[in-house]
Amino acid sequence: MTANEHEVNRSARSGRFVKESTAERDPSGTVTEHVGGDKRDDKQDVHRSASTGRFVTGTTAELHSSSTETQRV
Repeated sequence: MTANEHEVNRSARSGRFVKESTAERDPSGTVTEHVGGDKRDDKQDVHRSASTGRFVTGTTAELHSSSTETQRV
């Protein structure tokens, strides 16, 4: 990782940032995102509800495109 690259952990339920210890304790309830660094082609799309901030599936994002946002991380 370069100096500005790092990983952040978010709750899959609330979308809020959580500590690394929380991600280790509840891996199925958290999402780890790699942020910063150079622009690589191996980035992935994540989808969130615009009203709750919670992560949603790609199918949900397609069905409710007006109320979800997609991020490339």
